[in-house]
Amino acid sequence: MSQSTLRQAGPATSRPRRRGTRDATSGWVALLWLGPALLLIGGVVVFPAVALVKASLSEYSITGLRKGPAGLDNYRHVIEHPALGTVLRTTAIWVVAVVILTMLISLALAQFLSKQFVGRRFVRWAIIVPWAASLIITARLFTLLLDYYHGIANTLLVALPFVDQPVDFLGDDRFTLASIVAVGVFVSVPFVTYVLLAGLNAIPDDVYEAARIDGAGPWQVYRRITLPLLAPALSVSTVLSIIYVFNSFPVVYTLNDRNPGFSHDTTITWMYKLAFKSAEKDVGMSAAAGVFNVLLILAAVAVYLRVTRGATQENQA
Repeated sequence: MSQSTLRQAGPATSRPRRRGTRDATSGWVALLWLGPALLLIGGVVVFPAVALVKASLSEYSITGLRKGPAGLDNYRHVIEHPALGTVLRTTAIWVVAVVILTMLISLALAQFLSKQFVGRRFVRWAIIVPWAASLIITARLFTLLLDYYHGIANTLLVALPFVDQPVDFLGDDRFTLASIVAVGVFVSVPFVTYVLLAGLNAIPDDVYEAARIDGAGPWQVYRRITLPLLAPALSVSTVLSIIYVFNSFPVVYTLNDRNPGFSHDTTITWMYKLAFKSAEKDVGMSAAAGVFNVLLILAAVAVYLRVTRGATQENQA
């Protein structure tokens, strides 16, 4: 082989090697940047999920000590538990009622706060306070406000001429769940309102002006422009609300603490009672209920996304 041939072959063989070195280096740099996030996801999401599944497949003593594998017995006990139907019904009512009422009230509030008026900044600050406060403190405050004997709600009601006696908001089965739903809406509205307000502020004024020039009325503008352009914010806030309400423990547990049994428990408080407050005191059974709870949340979010995607495609067609 001549020297000229070797000179031509030299750069041709070294170029892919340099490219491969560059790719490997960029891969390590990307891993270095993503490393903290991956570690956080592994510690906060993956590890607890693995521990939950492992606990659901284990048998525990009444003091919480692991005795050994239990197979699928914990899942079978959860499915055969006599309170499961009541808990699922209460959870469905709780989630649907809180999410729908929160979205409607938040949409109206976001529309109101998007307008210019005197004291708007003060009103915006006032609305965010319930969300910034601790849920335990807020729930405990409502137990005092709705108390049968000393609550301010009953003091005001009894002062009315057509109310003869106080209402047991948190002890009477007719009012307990409705009271819990009202408090759940109260603590959920601020976050959703601010998400929708951000969505409204992102809609350009030019679009509204063009619609008015074309002769569109207020209802047509709202239905044809505001709602479609607000759809991404509505979708995100609804999904987050479903997950948040499903997993809301402090409000339901604090307001329902005085009632025995599982009549007004959701899946999240039922899990806690199975492990620490019920006759079973079974950590493995509680973990199995936790796995069912995660699957329920994923199914609810999947159904919502499928329905909204279908509606969006129909509107675009």
